Amino acid sequence: MILYEHPFNERIRTWLRLERLFVYLGTLIRREELIDHHYALHTLFEIMDVASRSDLKADILTELDKQKQMLNSLHGNPAISEETLAQVIGQLQACYDSLNQQGSIRAGTELANNEWLMAVRNRMSIPGGTCEFDLPAYHAWLHYPAKERLANLYGWVAQMAPLADSVTNLLQLLRDGGIFQKALATQGQFELSLPPGRTFQLLRIMIDERTGLLPEISANRLLISLRWVRQDANWKLLSVKEDVDFEFALCA
Repeated sequence: MILYEHPFNERIRTWLRLERLFVYLGTLIRREELIDHHYALHTLFEIMDVASRSDLKADILTELDKQKQMLNSLHGNPAISEETLAQVIGQLQACYDSLNQQGSIRAGTELANNEWLMAVRNRMSIPGGTCEFDLPAYHAWLHYPAKERLANLYGWVAQMAPLADSVTNLLQLLRDGGIFQKALATQGQFELSLPPGRTFQLLRIMIDERTGLLPEISANRLLISLRWVRQDANWKLLSVKEDVDFEFALCA
């Protein structure tokens, strides 16, 4: 099965982008080749760009606190494991404390004050702009022993860790709140009216990847509209006319 996720608002869109970038970064920094570390830095700079919103940290702290309060209200519920509940609340509290300790400083501010990193960042915005004749100091760094480069990378990435942990935990809680159900798109088309008075934040769609089908999604607080398409040999998207079985979950 292949999974597609569609956010209902800009906040979740930003969190999903950050999560994806953190996954890429985590993969790249575990490797030792200089090309991997080059793109690890590139990904770190992308994270800084996405995280540059002034209200991002405050928004995440507010949501962490909201989720803690909601989970605390579940104590004593016989259908819920107290041990698991305490573990999740502890994780959220740890995320809140780590992020809150950074104060009003935006995530990545310390990195932005590193002149060497910012020189590399500026040159990376130019196609092929990090050649040895452009940035000899960066070229030299790429040829440091892998252990030295890794130590530098882990130090820089650690400054973004509270943000990464917070976003990861909040998105996991959001996803856990959605239950997948089977659906049928008649002649490739599917529409669903959403119940009034309830705000959904994320739509998740699963389909067998062997079908080769792709979803085109339009969603707002009132309606979900889904059209399944297929790519032809020239990569052109064509609407399908057959019925399509898939699964979806709505996360509030």
